[in-house]
Amino acid sequence: AYERRFPTCPLIPMFVASDTVSEYKSEDEAIHVIERRCKLDIDAPRLLKKIAGVDYVYFVQKNSLNRRERTLHIEAYNETFSNRVIINEHCSYTVHPDNEDWTCFEQSASLDIKSFFGFESTVEKIAMKQYTSNIKKGKEIIEYYLKQLEEEGITFVPRWTPPVLCKSESSTSHTRRPVSPAINIPESATKESLNNKEILNTSSSPSEPTAGTPDDKLDADYIKRYLGDLTPMQESCLIRLRQWLQETHKGKIPKDEHILRFLRARDFNIDKAREILCQSLTWRKQHQVDYILDTWNPPQVLQDYYAGGWHHHDKDGRPLYVLRLGQMDTKGLVRALGEEALLRYVLSINEEGLRRCEENTKVFGRPISSWTCLVDLEGLNMRHLWRPGVKALLRIIEVVEANYPETLGRLLILRAPRVFPVLWTLVSPFIDDNTRKKFLIYAGNDYQGPGGLLDYIDKEIIPDFLGGECMCEVPEGGLVPKSLYRTAEELENEDIKLWTETIYQSASVFKGAPHEVLIQIVDASSVITWDFDVCKGDIVFNIFHSKRAPQPPKKDSLGAHSITSPGGNNVQLIDKVWQLGRDYSMVESPLICKEGESVQGSHVTRWPGFYILQWKFHNMPACATTNLPRVDDVLASLQVSSHKCKVMYYTEVIGSEDFRGSMTSLESSHSGFSQLSAATTSSSQSHSSSMISR
Repeated sequence: AYERRFPTCPLIPMFVASDTVSEYKSEDEAIHVIERRCKLDIDAPRLLKKIAGVDYVYFVQKNSLNRRERTLHIEAYNETFSNRVIINEHCSYTVHPDNEDWTCFEQSASLDIKSFFGFESTVEKIAMKQYTSNIKKGKEIIEYYLKQLEEEGITFVPRWTPPVLCKSESSTSHTRRPVSPAINIPESATKESLNNKEILNTSSSPSEPTAGTPDDKLDADYIKRYLGDLTPMQESCLIRLRQWLQETHKGKIPKDEHILRFLRARDFNIDKAREILCQSLTWRKQHQVDYILDTWNPPQVLQDYYAGGWHHHDKDGRPLYVLRLGQMDTKGLVRALGEEALLRYVLSINEEGLRRCEENTKVFGRPISSWTCLVDLEGLNMRHLWRPGVKALLRIIEVVEANYPETLGRLLILRAPRVFPVLWTLVSPFIDDNTRKKFLIYAGNDYQGPGGLLDYIDKEIIPDFLGGECMCEVPEGGLVPKSLYRTAEELENEDIKLWTETIYQSASVFKGAPHEVLIQIVDASSVITWDFDVCKGDIVFNIFHSKRAPQPPKKDSLGAHSITSPGGNNVQLIDKVWQLGRDYSMVESPLICKEGESVQGSHVTRWPGFYILQWKFHNMPACATTNLPRVDDVLASLQVSSHKCKVMYYTEVIGSEDFRGSMTSLESSHSGFSQLSAATTSSSQSHSSSMISR
């Protein structure tokens, strides 16, 4: 039955084709080993496939059938991206040692992601989702082919016997490799588990009872008032998990409503719910999340520029949170506060949501355990796809998904622009399938028609900016002034570390003392990418190449090669005796960057060797007709105290073996904006892409 899924299987849509690579059969036909190369169409975001440069991935699968020992071993590993991602899977079908009519099935897999264009977490999510769905379908597929065999009249396959028949059955036919006993999986509330009459796994070991007993009941009024409809099995799961926490957990025991959220998130599988709940309780204790509303005051920047807030409730009594994401300067907030402060603020919003759910439960007299979120995307543009900002968003989603399951009752996304599908492609793999089903997306003014806002929110509380009559006190967002941006060092000193560090470094640039960064390239055609903000003064950005390595800068802060200042470091790598054109060469035309500009770009390297990124003080040119400086030049020079400039930068190299036209490098966009929909001008050269918006 298993062999019938080759060369392709209609029940596995992603399994496109397979080719036999090698095949071996022993003379006595007891051993049959076949190796295949399988072509898969992975269910991954189209954008991720574009970045990776592949439409299909290839796996090598080796099946070893041993008719003598009655075992089938299946080994598989990935051939595509094997230098970046290592996937190994092993499955085995064996005969149960205590009952020859039972077949044991065991499956294990490992995933090791070394690097994947900055999307490591996304790939891990996709791989786990794909693996989980395959496990669920595995039994369904084998049953399908067993039924197909029965319909063809094949209900019995004779056991293998040695070529030379003996009077008694050969002892080898009873010799079996030791196997682990069959595991009885705890029942869950899903239909799958309830209807599963195990064919492959029929262990008789006792399982925990799933229905409630007379001593295992909650008060019916309490359930109706605070928890909602529960089946006897679900009620029993809640009580057993709560009892386990009371017996084993050291610390604050969460309320029944909170425990119930984790059970629902795992379809009332107690073991899975217990695992994620314990991890969450440890996380809450470690970061003092229980006290965040009482002990932490959001910085003024968040209060002024974070365009989100609570706004009454929806028709079901759920608290309503409004987020004007399109009007929010995500990059400015990250630069002014760092990712830790943003995460802490989002956590405080979720904690406030839990508190409001409790209050609304009392007000409406029925259980309310989740809230509704209304997201207005008017104003969303490519600037919101700024890569570090997207990374921060994905990390925040991960933390919230892990620690606040089943808290989102409904998500209404309004006025989605053309750029929204790109953002959705990046974000959706991180969002649980159950959560995704609660999303309602409206483009343009569709939300005003049938099936729109009025189906979920009373007319009296529709916010004014959406055409309603209710004044909404949510901040309007807008641009965070660059004067509020802080350096990496300043963010480093903040005492609010939670789970990440800024990826940006700060540097000072002086007249006659540029700041330089060395990047060694082993393979030609690698891609150097950069992202930097000019925080103060005007600079010239250059890229140089040298076949020999420059001398490392001196560690002495007073030395000629290295200057340390409160505003950032200054490192000079190009020796003063080096001559341009002889010792090193310029590989791109100089790019003049003004104060306040944000620059993103890339360079595809032509040669191996050493590349130097340089930020140099920009000298204002004198007027062509006179030796006297222009008024504008004088005013500009007065703004740069002591001829000092400041930049914050981040660089990354994408290897040539994996680069296929990554959006990160070839479609980079630069954005320091004075308006949310700023006009964009570009400056691009051969083998380089850099864009600036003012």
